[in-house]
Amino acid sequence: MMLLLSACGTSNSGDKGGAEKETFTVGLEAGYAPFNWTQADDANGGVKIDGNAEYAGGYDVEIAKKIADGLGKKLVIVKTEWDGLVPALTSGKIDAIIAGMSPTAQRKETIDFTDNYYKSNLVMVVKKGGKFDGASSIQDFKGAKISAQLNTFHYSVIDQIKGVNKQPAMDNFPAMRVALESGVIDGYVSERPEGVSAQSANENYKMIEFNDGFKTSDDDTAIAVGVAKDSKLTDKINKILSGISEDEQTSIMDAAIKNQPAAQ
Repeated sequence: MMLLLSACGTSNSGDKGGAEKETFTVGLEAGYAPFNWTQADDANGGVKIDGNAEYAGGYDVEIAKKIADGLGKKLVIVKTEWDGLVPALTSGKIDAIIAGMSPTAQRKETIDFTDNYYKSNLVMVVKKGGKFDGASSIQDFKGAKISAQLNTFHYSVIDQIKGVNKQPAMDNFPAMRVALESGVIDGYVSERPEGVSAQSANENYKMIEFNDGFKTSDDDTAIAVGVAKDSKLTDKINKILSGISEDEQTSIMDAAIKNQPAAQ
C-alpha cells in the first residue's frame, strides 16, 4: 500500500518530487498591455485562460509559450490579480509568474527570479494636448496629480518629483487609463512598452520620455520570470531564455504592441 501511495504522489510546483507535471502553469494579470492582455479569441497566438471563456495575449504570453515548448509541457494560463501573483506562486497554484514583473530586492525575499527576458525605461503617460504634454523632465510635473500601480516600484519613484501631488496607487493599468481620461489624475508612471501601447490604443494619451528621468536600479527596470524559492525550473528556464536574443525580444514586443486589442 505504501508503494502504491508513493507512486501516486503529485507536486504543486512540478519540481519537488512526485510525478512530473505535464503542464506549465503561468500566472499573469491579462491587463497590462503590451506585456499581457485579455482578448475574445485565439487571434495572434492567444492562449485560452484556464477556467475562462477568454484568451490571453501579449509579450509575456509569447515568452511563456517559448518556455513551455522548451520544457516540453502544455502551457496553462491562470488570470490572477497583481497582488495575488506571489501568493499563488508560493502556494503552488502556479509554477511561474510571467507578468512584466521586476526582480526587486523585496520580492527576492519571498521568491526567486530567472535571468531577465526584457529591460525597459520608465515613462509618464499624460493627456495629449494637456498641461503636461511638453514635459521633458520629471520635475516638470510639480503640482501634478500622479499615480502608479499598487505594490510596484513605479509608485515609489513618484517621490522623486518635487512638489508632486501624489495620488493613491491604483490596482491596474486599465483603471489608471480611465482615471487619466476623466481627469482624476494628470499622469501615471509606466514602462515604455505600456506607454507606447497606451498612446497607440487611444489618441488622447501621450507617452512622455525623459531627458532627466527617474533614478532606478537595473533590477527595477528589468523583467524576469518569478519562480518558487530553490525551484528546479530556474536553470531550465534560464537555458531557454538564453536562446532568445535581444533582437528577437524586440521583434516579439513590436508585434505585441501592434496586435494588442484597441480596447486595451
